[in-house]
Amino acid sequence: MRCFFILLTVLYSDFITAQIEVDTTLKKGWNNNVILGLNISQISFKDWSQGGSNSLSYTGFTNSQAIFVDESWRWANYLKLAYGRTKIESQGYRTTDNELFFETVISKNLGWKIDPYFSASVRTAITKGFDYKFSPEVQIADFFDPGYLTQALGFLYHDDKNKFFSRVGISLQETFANKFANLYSDNQETVDKTEKFKLETGIESVTVWFYELLPKTSYSTYVRLFTRFDKLDVWDVRWDNNITAKVNDYLNVNLNVLIVHEINQTRRTQIKQTLNLGFIFKLI
Repeated sequence: MRCFFILLTVLYSDFITAQIEVDTTLKKGWNNNVILGLNISQISFKDWSQGGSNSLSYTGFTNSQAIFVDESWRWANYLKLAYGRTKIESQGYRTTDNELFFETVISKNLGWKIDPYFSASVRTAITKGFDYKFSPEVQIADFFDPGYLTQALGFLYHDDKNKFFSRVGISLQETFANKFANLYSDNQETVDKTEKFKLETGIESVTVWFYELLPKTSYSTYVRLFTRFDKLDVWDVRWDNNITAKVNDYLNVNLNVLIVHEINQTRRTQIKQTLNLGFIFKLI
């Protein structure tokens, strides 16, 4: 445990959304990048002797960044939105992707190898989320139910040339719930009431690396670790891996593997894998 803690303290971080290419030619002033994407899958059968089910699925997403740079300050803002649904025969539509993430990071250039920074982030579902193992389905999430706010203060390192970003800092994490996610915000030690808000203090580390596998194929990885001061042997892990192959300026193939380990949600490690062929548009 002690060795792992020491390893974390030497990580220095900045963040970039895993699906956005890092701009290594940042100019003074604002540098904006807005990407929209749409993935669609459809199959239908008529008098098909080998069986099958009609299905339609779609996922829309946006990855956006706005970075301000001058001699003394760097202010980076990132937004990720993703929403997807799937319909199979008469089962109706089911939500398959439902995420909002926003982060802002401001750092001061002191002429050192590492810079002091302050960051704040928001994580939540965009709309209603359901558990489809039950019939009828059971709603388990909604906008800011649960919702997570995180603030951190520490030191970061960014190597634009090698597209490597890392930071570590003292962090506050607030968890909000309303109707469906009280398990995440409730203090289990109080049995007479259910809390809808929880404040935790600890250490947050974020490390991101973007690597060109081939001229039109890239790999990006994003790792966030968070531990609480009263439970330093328990770590929340969010590891987002993405491989993107560009077919042309508007079409790409994307493989995403997301690994989450948070015992407040479940003691089992959660894994989500997505393979998409879709359209992508760069607005700015």
